[in-house]
Parts: sequence; C-alpha cells; structure tokens
Amino acid sequence: MKKITIAIDGFSSTGKSTVAKQLAKYLGYIYVDTGAMYRAVTLYAMQHGFIDANHFETSKLVNALEDITISFKFNDTLGFAEVYLNGVNIEKEIRTLEVSSFVSQVAAVSKVRTQLVKQQQQMGKDKGVVMDGRDIGTVVFPDAELKLYMIASAEKRAKRRFDELIERGDEVSYADVLKNVEERDYIDSNREDSPLRKAEDAIELDNSNLDLKTQFERVVSLVNDKFKQ
Repeated sequence: MKKITIAIDGFSSTGKSTVAKQLAKYLGYIYVDTGAMYRAVTLYAMQHGFIDANHFETSKLVNALEDITISFKFNDTLGFAEVYLNGVNIEKEIRTLEVSSFVSQVAAVSKVRTQLVKQQQQMGKDKGVVMDGRDIGTVVFPDAELKLYMIASAEKRAKRRFDELIERGDEVSYADVLKNVEERDYIDSNREDSPLRKAEDAIELDNSNLDLKTQFERVVSLVNDKFKQ
C-alpha cells in the first residue's frame, strides 16, 4: 500500500497529538509532534534567560538556534517517542503550564519557524508520516494527501488540559489554564508568520463531545477513504 502524508492542525488541546499518535501506531507511520519542537525551543529560551514574564530577547534566541538540537526517541514502555533537547529527555519539562505560557510567543518568531519547518519537512520527505501542529497542512506539507483540522470549544480544551496537569501532579487552577488557552489561541491566529488557518482542502473535525474511541474511528475511516481514491 502506498504511503501518504497526514497533516493534523488545530488549536492547543484539541487532541491533535493523541489522535496522531494513535494513527501513526495503527498505520506503522512516523509520528512527529511539531508542537513539542516549539516547546523544546521555548524551554531552551527559558533556561538561558531569553524569555520570562517581563521580557523576550528574540535576537539572543535566534543567535542560539544553531546550538539547539531536537530529536525524538521512541520509548517502548510508554508507546510513543519522547522529546530530547541536546541529548536530554525533556518530555515532562515541556508540558508544564509555564512553558505553555511562552510557547506561542516563541513560535511567532519567523527565524524559529523557518528553522523548525526545514527539520519537519526533512522528517517527512519520504511520506509515511503523521504530523500535527498549527501550520502543517498550510506551510509544512501543503500537498499532504490527508489534512485534518481539529476544533473544540476553549472551555472543553481547557478542562482537558487542566485534568492532564492535575493528573501529573502540577498545581494549577482551571481559570489559569483557560486564560492560557485563550491567549495562545489569539497569538496563534494573529501572528504574522504562518498563522493558524484551516487549509482549503482540510477536513474539519469537532471533537468537543467525542470520546477518544469514536474520534479515532472517524479518523481511520477518513484515512481508509483516502487509500481507496
């Protein structure tokens, strides 16, 4: 069976990564979480004092891009690939609300996007890839055979994110998570470089009221339809 490229876009906490992981495992494809790549760069910026609540030194981050190496290593126990920054596993560190509060600002920097888009395109050059993010179907792989655009209400997404963080042991409030979701939505949609947009040929999937099983079944059905074409 021929391999295809599957692009999954949408706002934060729409479940893109969850369904992308499931789909990649089901198809035996490579999975790339581009959001994690931007989170890794954000963590690097935080660690080196380039960004905090009061300032963002974009020039210092841009100058340091050559020193940033991001990789994915599959964890057999977990069943998915974890993110490494310069050889160090940062999977847990990049999922905090603090990183979430800065990642959209970092992702809006054009030179950061250019650098990571090149890496993403290289990862998917041989097809057989499921990639999720904000600009996969519009910028990274505009010719992807299947494009999905996932949506859900801000309240539903904040509740999902809040539950994830609480389960991890983080001390957060729902109000803070909802505020973060709404702020990221605005930045992602209004940045000058590659704003979040639904590709013209993307299939919209509203999962506000879908359980994971039903969602996955719908996505698999769309994939199978694509293989039949």
